[in-house]
Amino acid sequence: MRPIVTVMLCTAVAIAAVAGCDSSTTPEADVAACKQATPDNQIPLPIFPGSDRVDLDAPSFSNPASVTNPLFPIAQLHSAILLGTVDGLPFRTETTLLNYVETINLGDEEIDVLVSQYMALIDGRIEEVALDWYGQAGDGSVWYFGEDVFNYENGLLADTDGTWVTCEDGPAAMIMPDNPQVGDVYRPENAYPIVFEEVVVKAVGQTVNGPSGPVSGAIVVEELHMDGTKEDKTFAPGYGEFFTGSGGDVEAIALAVPTDALAGPPPNSLVTVLDGAYSVFDAAHAQDWSAATATLSSMNTAWNSYQAGGVPPMLETQMDDALVALGAAITAADPTAARHAALDVAIAASDFELRYRPRVEIDYIRLDLWARRLQVDTEANDVAGIASDVTILEWVWDRLAPPAEESAAIGAAIARARAGVARTDHVAVRRAAVDIRRGVDTRAEGVNE
Repeated sequence: MRPIVTVMLCTAVAIAAVAGCDSSTTPEADVAACKQATPDNQIPLPIFPGSDRVDLDAPSFSNPASVTNPLFPIAQLHSAILLGTVDGLPFRTETTLLNYVETINLGDEEIDVLVSQYMALIDGRIEEVALDWYGQAGDGSVWYFGEDVFNYENGLLADTDGTWVTCEDGPAAMIMPDNPQVGDVYRPENAYPIVFEEVVVKAVGQTVNGPSGPVSGAIVVEELHMDGTKEDKTFAPGYGEFFTGSGGDVEAIALAVPTDALAGPPPNSLVTVLDGAYSVFDAAHAQDWSAATATLSSMNTAWNSYQAGGVPPMLETQMDDALVALGAAITAADPTAARHAALDVAIAASDFELRYRPRVEIDYIRLDLWARRLQVDTEANDVAGIASDVTILEWVWDRLAPPAEESAAIGAAIARARAGVARTDHVAVRRAAVDIRRGVDTRAEGVNE
């Protein structure tokens, strides 16, 4: 069972020079004093004057889990994939709306807000995971209540910097106004010096190119960070955060469901690519390069057929690059590189399958793929890779939260993999990886019966 964390929020948003909670609170009340925002004159950043801000009025929350703001549609955004580059390395983000709520104590009432899991990978390794808490106010604005942040180095938890909790660390923060206009200023994070962001709206009514075609009604903002740097962000209806860019670093939406979902089962051509990746994975392990080459040829033919129908551009580039890398690894007769490349193709194919299949089914595919990756990394004694793979498996499993009768075998195997990492017992980790795959297969057989 998932823990439900209770955090405290003042009924009014703390303003720079105003106390956060009502001083008339009785000693008997089970209410913690809410921390107010740091006064503006103590924030050493080029911030806008309070007269420009649209987030200073106290919000009311009658039905916060019902988020209908089109520019931050977190209640409808079941899953999203963002792709880009950071420091010249491939960057991937998966966001997932979780199936439970976070209880927020407002002092005189409690509200339930939505929880979204954010998972970021750089060059295929886990970089950060955050559990973000969002709710909508009565006027249609969307508010940010805090986040649990987990930062990783070499696959292991390094710190939780960036974690903040409304009331404990500062006020709730507006992440999207109800009807943003040029010149509007608001703070998506307002707990300086723990976290801080200030946004100014630069343009509205923009049309942007989305995964499935043009999207109208987007806005462009400039965001000031706590370190003094700035970056541009685009938010688009049906997607929320759409594009982020600063210097050479770029992160952009590649796919979101249900916004980009399509009816029906995945086309046969796409299934051929995914099944082919599995076959090449096995052929490379056996060093059967003739079979791998023949299968890759069939995969390329199937991909060309699927691609001809028009596909989301960023996913298209991801697949093109993955197939090229797979071909190079097969030509080099490199078993480890070929197996990793086959898994990259499979991940790219599963991203496309998210358009046709429920997110839960895709996450089970991801479990299998990361268990396979774990097998390859244990055989190569890649310590950082092993730790990263296990961490990713844990977080994908966390967002699935299946019924107990469905979870025993897989959950136990993931736990054994974590224990093996702690003992540096790669044999035990490899066995656990096999058991994870077996558990996924067993579940699939039960679903298909």
